[in-house]
Amino acid sequence: MSSDADVDPSEYEALEDADVTMRENDHGLHIADDEVTGVSSQGQTPEEALANLAAAVESYREATDDDPGDDWL
Repeated sequence: MSSDADVDPSEYEALEDADVTMRENDHGLHIADDEVTGVSSQGQTPEEALANLAAAVESYREATDDDPGDDWL
């Protein structure tokens, strides 16, 4: 993870194997990106952005895990 904030993605179960990058936009919002899934989230603080990202990645994985793909054919 690249950032100057003291946040640790591995503290969140959904982000244990994630490749997270942190950035701040022109409006002062902190943005966390999971490079593996392509999911991003934001928050007023780096910690909030990371917590929001963990929830978003968890939702993403739940949604994509339910996809039966071509297995049902």
